[in-house]
Amino acid sequence: MSTVIEYLVETRLVAAAPRMPSIPATLHYDPRDPFAVRMTFPAPASLEGEEVCWTLARDLLAAGLVEPEGRGDVRVRPYSLDHTVLEFHAPEGTAMVLVRSEEIRRFLEAAGELVPFGLEHLQLDLDRGLAELMRDAC
Repeated sequence: MSTVIEYLVETRLVAAAPRMPSIPATLHYDPRDPFAVRMTFPAPASLEGEEVCWTLARDLLAAGLVEPEGRGDVRVRPYSLDHTVLEFHAPEGTAMVLVRSEEIRRFLEAAGELVPFGLEHLQLDLDRGLAELMRDAC
């Protein structure tokens, strides 16, 4: 049985307004998808009024604590000594949120206890995945 980590973090939308309210978000890590982290925002935080979930590489999140990382839809970079910025790019626009770096570090530490960095490939069941692909191809 696999243990899934769900870690509640407080985020703050980076915007022109001087003081935006905090937005709760949840970081998820599931060893069955060992390279990925999901970040979920509640429905009230989105323009459409629906829950929004972004998936990003665990390595990207870790590296972005130290220096700017990412070239695609998700980018992560240090903001200050205490905060990290996550940028989410979509056709509708870009959202930038601040998260306390320590909260991200604690989440990554817990995920690393489940699946150590560099050993993610050992969690993959390639035979089962290939069998599922071949079954769908017929």
